[in-house]
Amino acid sequence: MGYILIADDDVAIAELIADSLTDEGYTTRIVTDGASALHTIQGDLEQIDLILLDIMLPHKDGLQICREVRSIIACPIVFVSAKSSNQNRILGLDIGADDYITKPFIVAELVARVNAHLRREKRRLKSDTDLMTLGDLVIDTESGTVKKDGVLIDLSTREFQVFAYLVDNMGKVLSREQIFENVWGNNFGDLNSVTIHIKNIRRKLDPDNQLIRTVWGIGYRLIKGGAHCP
Repeated sequence: MGYILIADDDVAIAELIADSLTDEGYTTRIVTDGASALHTIQGDLEQIDLILLDIMLPHKDGLQICREVRSIIACPIVFVSAKSSNQNRILGLDIGADDYITKPFIVAELVARVNAHLRREKRRLKSDTDLMTLGDLVIDTESGTVKKDGVLIDLSTREFQVFAYLVDNMGKVLSREQIFENVWGNNFGDLNSVTIHIKNIRRKLDPDNQLIRTVWGIGYRLIKGGAHCP
């Protein structure tokens, strides 16, 4: 699960925003200077869902940060600034920000804009990831199907769900308990169901055991090699 980065040197405002977003179910992180903001963004590209960025930050201002990171991070960037002139708004949007909110702001409006940006981002990511290729496999998460070398593979619904869960967690070692809980949706039942489904998936998709690796004593891992989104 990702988080929202709040970069603002006014701790009271940053905490007000964080508390309001936490009430909405989001995870947040606060940094109070530009150098820390830049370091955090560069080191955590895959985990940040949205950035709320003040312009007037110590050490490095928000405009500089936006210019430096816009080409390496795709998540929404929203300026939250006391600079309210049209010139600053236009500049902020021109250098890659997705929105510009002026201080003082209505907290409910800021939360609503964050919600709207993250809904759009979720739709964008869904459209980008409906299809994934993994070696000679094409996985269609929308239709729940897998093709191998262009041929549709006969997977049961549960087999596809298990395989899709492995794909969603590619590179991670997953225990049988994790797979069972997340695919079957409860902690009750026979964990051997996971073993049987993995065996069937391997037989149909991975007879050479090149994709799904057994990590003895722990569980299974889908290797990253060969995967990309078209």
